[in-house]
Amino acid sequence: MSGSGAFVHETACIDDAVSLGDGTKIWHFTHVLSGSVVGENCNIGQNVVIGPDVRIGRGCKIQNNVSVYKGVTLEDDVFCGPSMVFTNVFNPRAHIRRMDEARPTLVRRGASIGANATVVCGITIGRFALVGAGAVVTRDVPDFALIYGNPARQHGWVCACGEKLPKDLRCPACGQRYQLRDGRLAEADA
Repeated sequence: MSGSGAFVHETACIDDAVSLGDGTKIWHFTHVLSGSVVGENCNIGQNVVIGPDVRIGRGCKIQNNVSVYKGVTLEDDVFCGPSMVFTNVFNPRAHIRRMDEARPTLVRRGASIGANATVVCGITIGRFALVGAGAVVTRDVPDFALIYGNPARQHGWVCACGEKLPKDLRCPACGQRYQLRDGRLAEADA
């Protein structure tokens, strides 16, 4: 295991060929499988399973009881709420081995996924998107989108700071302005 500047709780299990970034904290009963890379300053909660061969960026927070399966990539500053679920095989069967059919899932920088949400494999969650608690995500999520429900649907836009944007697309909390370009939200030019 590389990353001597990481804290690993004595009950955690870290396999060989794992890289942990400086300042990362791995808590109770967590298992990081071989080939996984966890960036700097991450906080990995209790009873989390990571990998094998998963990539987690810097500054991520993965709450208790989350499994980040092979094929999932988290960019920097991603938040995964307690007990949310990633899948990696679209149509699993116990009697048929399908790990070679795993579909990659990408969670882009700054996105947040709420507690007990389910993310079906093979999709991308956009930058700074906010997935509500309990949502079932079955298709790609645009940058800055606010989605929730089953199946998850878009219900507005959010600022990079996490606040829901009003119709004028100016954040009431931090003042950042946004504009729609071809149906996609982008930060407004200064």
